Amino acid sequence: MTKLLPYISVIVPVYNGRDLLTKCLDALFSSSYRDFEVLVVNDCSTDDSPEIAADKGARVISTSRRSGPGAARNLAAERAVGEILMFVDADVVVKSDTLERIASRFKDQPGISALFGSYDDEPAEKNFLSQYKNLQHHFVHQHSNSDASTFWSGLGAMRRAVFLQHHGFDHKKFSEPSIEDIDLGSRLRVAGQAILLDRDIQAKHLKKWTVRSHLRTEIFCRALPWSRLIVEKQVLINDMNLKTSDRLSAILVGLFAITLPFIVWQPFTLVVSTFLAAVFLFLNREMLQFFCGKKGLLFAIMTIPWQMLYFLYSGATFALCWIWYGSFRSLLIDKSKVVRQEKMNAGN
Repeated sequence: MTKLLPYISVIVPVYNGRDLLTKCLDALFSSSYRDFEVLVVNDCSTDDSPEIAADKGARVISTSRRSGPGAARNLAAERAVGEILMFVDADVVVKSDTLERIASRFKDQPGISALFGSYDDEPAEKNFLSQYKNLQHHFVHQHSNSDASTFWSGLGAMRRAVFLQHHGFDHKKFSEPSIEDIDLGSRLRVAGQAILLDRDIQAKHLKKWTVRSHLRTEIFCRALPWSRLIVEKQVLINDMNLKTSDRLSAILVGLFAITLPFIVWQPFTLVVSTFLAAVFLFLNREMLQFFCGKKGLLFAIMTIPWQMLYFLYSGATFALCWIWYGSFRSLLIDKSKVVRQEKMNAGN
């Protein structure tokens, strides 16, 4: 009797994630939906992550060298047998009905090529920064367009044929955890593929954020490569955390930072700074109300400087990338063309 192939292939890349991986896999194998396989890609872990995955019942694939999550997912996609590829980070715990919801979406909506969800509004780690970052992520996804212009691999799925057609994640350009999923999503949309942001598909994030890990990830792994991608492709979406209100917030925070030092010499500048801060708070009132409703007024107040810092480094990074890749880089390219033309003329 021929064995039917699973409909969903769940792909989990891992590097030294034994403690979180156990919870991730336990949740997957406790799903109400059963027509799936789990492929764990061991990216040269030095702990017992691959042994844990094998004991849980996952197919374990190992990379020959540290390659990053993009390359790990691509490797698993080549060996997967499911029609749908579902990507789950090793520090994400799905709900019992997550796989069932994903399977239903693809079967009921044959026109979509990919979908993704969000973190839930109950982060596992209790320290302030982890609560803030995960709740911010939840809010942004829950208030973005369902007809998405991007993709998210923390909890996302894609038809395997579409994934292979578009060559998966660009692991050469993004060898470390970065915006390889955003890049793939932008390529899909350019090709006319439909991506669904399903707000009902949620999972718990287990990651503990520290100030160092947060700033390094946000600036060097997200803001910098994302800004470069926008400048290179000349495409700036009005969705997710790139809405008009977010762009205005970045400008306001930049002006606010510029005016602060002048308060000492020009007290009237305090009026300008206060006005800029008030407009910023107005633009971000819905998120602050969400924070207040979830964690209380004090928590919401504590998030304000972090929100301002977020827009400050995001705006500054984009401005620097625009200047370099949009202006200086084009000048260098034009100059190199002139030099080549002069050499060709000299040869003639």
